[in-house]
Amino acid sequence: MSAPAIFRSVLISLVLLCTQLLPAYAQDAKLQLRVGSQQQTLALTDLLKHPALRTIRIPADVSYKRTMEYRALPLLAILRDISKVDTLQFKATDGFVANIPASLFLGESEAWLAIEVPQVPWPALKAGGPSAGPFYLVWLTPEKNHITQEQWPYQIASISDVTPLHSRYPQIKPHTPPDSAAYHGMQVYATQCASCHQVNGGGDAAVGPDLNRPANPTEYFNETYLRKYLRDPAAVRSWPGMTMPGFADSVMSESQMDDLLAYLRQMALQK
Repeated sequence: MSAPAIFRSVLISLVLLCTQLLPAYAQDAKLQLRVGSQQQTLALTDLLKHPALRTIRIPADVSYKRTMEYRALPLLAILRDISKVDTLQFKATDGFVANIPASLFLGESEAWLAIEVPQVPWPALKAGGPSAGPFYLVWLTPEKNHITQEQWPYQIASISDVTPLHSRYPQIKPHTPPDSAAYHGMQVYATQCASCHQVNGGGDAAVGPDLNRPANPTEYFNETYLRKYLRDPAAVRSWPGMTMPGFADSVMSESQMDDLLAYLRQMALQK
C-alpha cells in the first residue's frame, strides 16, 4: 500500500474513532416536557430537524462570557401553550433548578433553546469539564425584560410547569407583611438564590448549602463581608471547584440586596 493510501486509511480510522468517542448525550440526548397537557420526550436528533431551527448569535453569553453562535429553536416553538402557566421550571443534569415566571417567555427578551450539534460540540465551560449542552436556554435581548444570570439554565434535562416556590414550600415564607423588605427579599431569593440553595429544607435545588440550617449567613458573616461575598465571592473565600457566582449591581441592585439581607435576618428567627 502506498504512503498516501496508508495516510488516508489512518485518517478515516481516526475520524471514525472520534465519532465513536462523542459524548453519549450527543447521540441520544432527550428533553422531557411536562407543561400542562403537553407530556413529551423530545430527542435531540429530532429537534435538529425542526422547521423553526435557526442559527442565532448571542453577543454577551452569560455562561461563556463572550459572543456565541448556536443552532436553536424559539422556546415557544416546542411549548404548545403557556398562557395559563405561572412558572416554568428547568432542571439541569447537575442539580441546578431555575424557576422562571412564564410571563417572561411571552415578553420581548426572546427565549431560545440552544441545541448542541454532536458533530460541532460547544466549548467546555471550565477546563476539563462539560459544555453547556446538550440543551441551553438563551435570550436574544435579555435587557428588555431584565433577565438575570440565573435565568440562563444549561445542561437542561426537563422543562415543567409549577406553582410559585413559596406556595410549594411554605417554610421559606417570612412571617412579615407582604409589603415588608423581608417579603420582597424572599422574591430576590427565589430569583437569584433558589437555583442552588434551599431555606429551611424548602426548595427544588440542593447544589449549595441550605441558607438557614444549621446556620444562617447573617450569623457567621458581618454585614460588610456578607455584602462583599455576594458581590464577589472569591474576594472573601475560594476553593477548587467553586461555582458560586457574584452578583454585580446590574444583576442585584443595592436595594434588592438590602431586601435579601432583611429576608435572611428574618429567616434566622424562623428555624
